[in-house]
Amino acid sequence: MAKKITTLFLDIGGVLLTDGWGRDSRELAAEKFKLNLPEMELRHTLTFDTYELGKLTLDEYLDRTVFYEKRAFTKKEFRDFMFARSRPFPDMINFITTLKKKHNLKIAVVSNEGRELNAYRIKEFRLADFIDFFVSSCFVHFRKPDADIFKVALDIAHVNPEEVIYIEDRPMFVSIAESLGIKGIHHTNCESTITILKPFGLTL
Repeated sequence: MAKKITTLFLDIGGVLLTDGWGRDSRELAAEKFKLNLPEMELRHTLTFDTYELGKLTLDEYLDRTVFYEKRAFTKKEFRDFMFARSRPFPDMINFITTLKKKHNLKIAVVSNEGRELNAYRIKEFRLADFIDFFVSSCFVHFRKPDADIFKVALDIAHVNPEEVIYIEDRPMFVSIAESLGIKGIHHTNCESTITILKPFGLTL
């Protein structure tokens, strides 16, 4: 007999909120602040993983990617722009909140995010109101696709993989979770995820 689902693991960017600092946002930043986009992208590629692992502060990341030379704008102006790019997906947030209450689920985030962006997004969109704990790469110093981040989440939740469904917008990360025995859902929109969850008894 299949084990009852007791826990949902969720990504943040692409599931609950827009990406924290995706390619589209960087392109807009380059246009707004008159930056050399190819140079910024190269520096971002070389640096961002280290930031998401919690080994750089946001100021240090920006020093390496933007403020390595004198600019006509301040670091605060640039940070404010970065933070303002985050937007919620209210339908998904409402669905998960209601599902948690109805089925008494544990809800955990398993996400690659840098500390300052993660803290801002958690507070601004009140994610802690319905999420029990956050296994963010900046806290645990593992980042997807490292399977260890899922192992840490399982340990913290005190659950077996068979009790967990992971909802994620990137197919590779879904596959990694599934390799550990976690059921995975490739999230594309709220409606399709609601449909996929129904056979597990997770309905409203």
